[in-house]
Amino acid sequence: MAYYRRHLFICVNERDTDRVCCAQRGSVAVRAHAKRRLKELGLSGPGKFRANACGCTDRCEEGPIAVVYPDAVWYSYEDAEDMDEIIDRHLVGGEPVERLRLPDS
Repeated sequence: MAYYRRHLFICVNERDTDRVCCAQRGSVAVRAHAKRRLKELGLSGPGKFRANACGCTDRCEEGPIAVVYPDAVWYSYEDAEDMDEIIDRHLVGGEPVERLRLPDS
C-alpha cells in the first residue's frame, strides 16, 4: 500500500517574468484551503490524502494547475469551490472531474 492513497500537487510557482504563473491566479490560497479542508474532514495523513505545494509544472498558461497522483490527472481550476469538487469527487470518490480536467498532451 502506498503511503498516501492519492497525492494532490498544487502549483504555487511565482515568476519574476512576464509569463503568467499559478501564484498570480490565487493558487497559494487554494492550496491552503485544500490542506485545511482535508484536515477538517479527517482525510489527511498516512493511508489517506495529502495536498502538497509544488513548483512549476510548465503548464502555466492553462493554470492554475493541480495534478492528482498516482492517477496522473491534471486539472485547471478557478477557485476553492472547484478544488472542493476535486477533493470530493476525485480524491475521495476516485472519479476525475471531467469539466476541470486538462488533456494529457
